[in-house]
Amino acid sequence: MSVTEDEFARLRGEMVEVQIRARGVNDERVLAAMRKVPRHLFVPEELRTFAYGDEPLPIGEGQTISQPYIVAYMTEALRLSGEEKVLEVGTGSGYQTAVLAEIVRQVFSIELVATLSDRARELLKLLGYANIITKTGDGTRGWEENAPYDAIMVTAAAREVPKKLKEQLGPKGRMIIPVGVGFQELFLISREPGEFLQKKLLPVRFVPLIKAH
Repeated sequence: MSVTEDEFARLRGEMVEVQIRARGVNDERVLAAMRKVPRHLFVPEELRTFAYGDEPLPIGEGQTISQPYIVAYMTEALRLSGEEKVLEVGTGSGYQTAVLAEIVRQVFSIELVATLSDRARELLKLLGYANIITKTGDGTRGWEENAPYDAIMVTAAAREVPKKLKEQLGPKGRMIIPVGVGFQELFLISREPGEFLQKKLLPVRFVPLIKAH
């Protein structure tokens, strides 16, 4: 049975209220982005009826689209004002990329897996996002020619925080990144004069952050 766009919109609204706002995400711009971006278009067609469920979903190539709450939580944790230039490491399906693009001035997004990168680029272009630039490459190295960034979001778990990413944060810049092998924790890293401050947020489960060979 096919689901209408009106029904998908209703499910998105329900997702925001029940899964996200009820768990403490209160930034209205984040909630508006989650309400607007059509998550069902970012998952394989056979999984679209599950797109607004409270769970991650496979998108091929051993990768996943994150649980909606985690997408919203990580976005809110960056404390975005709307004028930021953001680096995303791990484009994946492009869903988190689109959520960021609804809020900030510009998003640079890197994905190591070419098939995912190409698919996400096409979909984001089709949806009309003019403030997203994507490339296929090793996200652990960042995207130096466009640095510094006001914020960096990493959507796969690193063994440790990549030094290159920290170096590409601008003054007062913030990075959110899952860290760990097996047991993982989400960290918020802030660049302050002469130092980086690190704060643990919550336990999470992400696919591993992979370097290019």
